[in-house]
Amino acid sequence: MLLVHVRRVVGQVHYRRCTTCAEGVITGVDIDADFLGSGLPTRALSHLHSRHPGIIWRSTLTGRTTRDLLRRMRIPATPAGSACVHAPAMRDSLQPTG
Repeated sequence: MLLVHVRRVVGQVHYRRCTTCAEGVITGVDIDADFLGSGLPTRALSHLHSRHPGIIWRSTLTGRTTRDLLRRMRIPATPAGSACVHAPAMRDSLQPTG
């Protein structure tokens, strides 16, 4: 999901979701340094929640800044190699974005 401010891309949220089990994994949050303290990362994750209602979100991110953001948004961490149980059998249901 691209984050745009005044017709300029200032960030991106990378994620995967499984429509079968209604789970999503946030795999990356890239925000322009000028916008880190602006509340944009929080609004971006809130938008992700509203864009995909009913999805239970987790994250593979471990960086300090993103870890604090995810803690505030109550998004638990998950190991980087983990995938939903449908991943091997139903590759089409995993929808990479970003």
